[in-house]
Amino acid sequence: MTATGAKKVRNGEIPEGWRSLQWGDLATLEYGKGLRNYSQVGKYPVYGTNGQIGYCDQCLSGSPGVIIGRKGAYRGVHYSKGPFFVIDTAFYLKPKQDNLDLRFAYYELLKQDINSLDTGSAIPSTTRESFYSLQVLLPPLSEQRVIAKVLSDLDAKIELNHQMNKTLESIAQAIFKQWFVDFKFPGHEKTKFVNGLPEGWREGNLVDTCEIIMGQSPPGETYNESGDGIAFYQGNRDFGFRYPSTRVYCTAPTRIAEAGDVLISVRAPVGALNITLGQCAIGRGVAALRMKHYSNGFLYYFLLTQNNLWDRYNSEGTVFGCLNKAEFHKMQVIIPSDKVMALFDEIITPIQAMIQSREEESRALTQIRDSLLPRLMSGKIRVKE
Repeated sequence: MTATGAKKVRNGEIPEGWRSLQWGDLATLEYGKGLRNYSQVGKYPVYGTNGQIGYCDQCLSGSPGVIIGRKGAYRGVHYSKGPFFVIDTAFYLKPKQDNLDLRFAYYELLKQDINSLDTGSAIPSTTRESFYSLQVLLPPLSEQRVIAKVLSDLDAKIELNHQMNKTLESIAQAIFKQWFVDFKFPGHEKTKFVNGLPEGWREGNLVDTCEIIMGQSPPGETYNESGDGIAFYQGNRDFGFRYPSTRVYCTAPTRIAEAGDVLISVRAPVGALNITLGQCAIGRGVAALRMKHYSNGFLYYFLLTQNNLWDRYNSEGTVFGCLNKAEFHKMQVIIPSDKVMALFDEIITPIQAMIQSREEESRALTQIRDSLLPRLMSGKIRVKE
């Protein structure tokens, strides 16, 4: 990557060879169409305001393209790598000329605040007219493609990491089920069963195996979004697949979870799970659980099997829809022998470490991409093939 000079114009600086245009000069927004049936399988992805919502067997656009949310409080920008269908809550971009690379268009639009293009109606929405007036700096087609490749290569690596982590997670869950639900652990063929349990195993309560730290919300004035203090989690809003994303920080935490602790939401909805990447503060909507003698792998995968219990908490109203320490004490668990637990740790710990490593790499790559995006799109950083 190399920096380059720029010539001044009234609205700022335009890199040499680039043009200052409006989106209406480059493309039209085409309406999506109503679709009665779509599912989780099919030939073509189906997109709505917030991204892909399923699949169907017909396409609205026969080539890759950019989808832009039309209705809703959050209207995102999305890219389809192949033919796709768009429902009537979104637009798709149709270039007017051959000098626009659609992957470049996608990344350029990511830096636009689409949600600010609001009609002011009861249902927030984006109009074609407001979109067409948005400014865009357009490099030559060859440079558009190089810029798009830099950013898409980063996204491809991030996506590969996510897919690998999903595969590793599926493997870990399958091992847990085979060992601790189906009782087909190594050596089970030679193990005696007593009262339906392998010899050396026993029934117990969750508190026999782990420590439970109930969250407590610190004073509201200690919260911030500027990075002061430590990460703070109040509920499941920031939970996703493994490791919550930090949105709020706290300068005076009252309850602390340590790296590797299992986090669980304890207020409706109950039962959302995550694992901490580092030390963090927890509010009253979250509890942190920590195994006493082994790694937290067993604990995490055991809690993943308790969906029926969480459904009960979430379906029986606000009185029951809260998981307090007394309820945790009542939770029953089958406690395996020390030998089997130690062997499970030997297998699951490296898997957990690989998942964490890939997630940390993805977060670092995301920061790099987000830092590069505005610089590449403004021409402050120039790239060549």
